[in-house]
Amino acid sequence: MSAEREVAEAATVVAAAEAGAGEDVPSQPPKAEVAGDAQPPAPSEGAAAESQTPLRCLVLTGFGGYDKVGDRVMVLIRSGMWQEEVTVSAAQTFQMPEGMTFEEAAALLVNYITAYMVLFDFGNLRPGHSVLVHMAAGGVGMAAVQLCRTVENVTVFGTASASKHELLKENGVTHPIDYHTTDYVDEIKKVSPKGVDIVMDPLGGSDTAKGYNLLKPMGKVVIYGMANLLTGPKRNLMALARTWWNQFSVTALQLLPANRAVCGFHLGYLENEAELVSGVVARLLALYNQGRIKPHIDSVWPFEKVADAMRQMQEKKNVGKVLLVPGPEKEN
Repeated sequence: MSAEREVAEAATVVAAAEAGAGEDVPSQPPKAEVAGDAQPPAPSEGAAAESQTPLRCLVLTGFGGYDKVGDRVMVLIRSGMWQEEVTVSAAQTFQMPEGMTFEEAAALLVNYITAYMVLFDFGNLRPGHSVLVHMAAGGVGMAAVQLCRTVENVTVFGTASASKHELLKENGVTHPIDYHTTDYVDEIKKVSPKGVDIVMDPLGGSDTAKGYNLLKPMGKVVIYGMANLLTGPKRNLMALARTWWNQFSVTALQLLPANRAVCGFHLGYLENEAELVSGVVARLLALYNQGRIKPHIDSVWPFEKVADAMRQMQEKKNVGKVLLVPGPEKEN
């Protein structure tokens, strides 16, 4: 094999501010061609063996079973995907389904792994459950809404700006709530006086306490971000301090009679749990191949317009994932 292998253009995901801690970890891709934000099924036996053969556009060190030039892969790594070439180990790669685009692959791993593990591994989502999805129009939010549709009779409350409500309804949000004009706690209680079974909390601060108090018996709030620490274009130190001070705290003695659970999730700290994460990716790819989930791409930007891409998220204009790609600008 030649020392340099040609691969197709890689799509690299902009770290999504709206997903908080849960989205600052890139996903794992499949074979020789790279999509920078997705994770594949468990790597084949021998995937850990390191090879010295570099790849162009995605430099892979160690293919394992991925030895065909031109194979398309997704990659899951913590950082370093904002560039045209990267080096990753085979254990961080997953093969893309035949019909998947690079943009979809880049939008799949971090968002859908986070949403899946929050809903199913922590939340134990079941038929008839109700779920509160904050920032429902964001990358993780849209993934969560789609995953909720894979379970029968799940009621989804989703917070988002009013301009995004119709699209959210089309994608499966039962009750969209404009958090700018209404109190989402009051709105949920009107529909479900007992509250909800699962709260997906990327916000932190006082919203964690609100989510906890919204739980039904045996309910769970899963914290996977601290978006409330971001107060706009500039960070206000007083606002940061206030949010930190108001962060929810509960003791084991308080949890005992409440019959509720508080969980924390950060995909970045599962980087050594390859078997666990690979199992989730395998289930997600099965759902994708069945047509039951499909990453929603908000916009695609060239590297040169990274500031515009970040502004798109900062101003909360995006619905779904914002991507950075090498090469010329694509029409959004």
